[in-house]
Amino acid sequence: MASKTLAHGMGTYFKDCEHAQSRWPKCPHLYKIQYRNAAGKQAVESGFETDAAAITRLTSIYNAKKAAPSRTSRAVRVAKYGSMRFEEYAREWRESQRHLEESSRRHLDSLLEHHIFPALGSRRMDAFDHKVVDGFIRSMERNGAGLATQSNAFDKVKSILLDAHRLGLYDDSPLEGVKPPQYNPAKAVIPSVAQLAQIRMAGDDIFRLIADLMSGCGLRNAEATAVNLRGIVAPDVYRISEQVNQTSGQYARLKHRKPGEYRDVPLPTRTRQTIEWYAEKHGTVDGYLLRHPRDPGKPFPYYYLDNRWLRIKKAGVADIPEGMVVYGLRHFFASNCLTTANTMRWIAPGCRVRGGS
Repeated sequence: MASKTLAHGMGTYFKDCEHAQSRWPKCPHLYKIQYRNAAGKQAVESGFETDAAAITRLTSIYNAKKAAPSRTSRAVRVAKYGSMRFEEYAREWRESQRHLEESSRRHLDSLLEHHIFPALGSRRMDAFDHKVVDGFIRSMERNGAGLATQSNAFDKVKSILLDAHRLGLYDDSPLEGVKPPQYNPAKAVIPSVAQLAQIRMAGDDIFRLIADLMSGCGLRNAEATAVNLRGIVAPDVYRISEQVNQTSGQYARLKHRKPGEYRDVPLPTRTRQTIEWYAEKHGTVDGYLLRHPRDPGKPFPYYYLDNRWLRIKKAGVADIPEGMVVYGLRHFFASNCLTTANTMRWIAPGCRVRGGS
């Protein structure tokens, strides 16, 4: 019995008679087809008057088999991940981010633990839509999170939900139509000299110290909370060699730096005097000026600074520019360096002012 086999394993068609293949178009016998069904078993069908009809049927079966595994696998994925809680799914997704540097992983973990999981962690993955995502953004606004934090947290939620969308959990993307937080780092809000004078004195001694370190030396929040007398390597130079890690709460290497690396920054007279004043008034622990208020054996928690900033803003005792966040103190340092560049010997990040002012 002769037969004709189609490409890609689609099957064969033939006539079960004594006529040669060349006689099939004129032979009165009907065509038959043979193929493997979805279960992998051989199957035979008959009753096709032309070879075109037989080929059309084989093509239809082949296309159906190709589509079936896709539909089946999606159903399996939806069943597995749809009922999963967001926190569990996000932790699995986080493990796949092997390309991230250590500092980026720490930042991701901080956003997950402090901003994303508290709001979304217990929600089922199949319960997300654009209203849920928009509600998350509005909750960050109500809680007073800065625009940079809102933008970063939204980006992480977006990446996680897009990953779930690619798995087929959603017919329509839960991000469609959502307006992301409008954060533009180029439009940083910087206080004036007069406003800075009010802001640095509006809080307690801890806030005054941190405000002077950020605005006078350009330290990041986490670097300022790790201030140490040993960092004063010259009357007008402060060496930054560590920071308080937001995730672990312990001292760690600098952001974007290898262990043991440091950077030297200018130390204005006023900032050095603030460091010395604070050390004399409150003492130090192994040279560290700031420690955990409830446990001096631990580093100063970074979120205590945010709490102090919110209290100052609510008190209304200082003229704070609209939209300014704590990081605006560091922006003041950078702006000051740029606007007084013609009187400097060094330019940021080694911006050293002539005369130590």
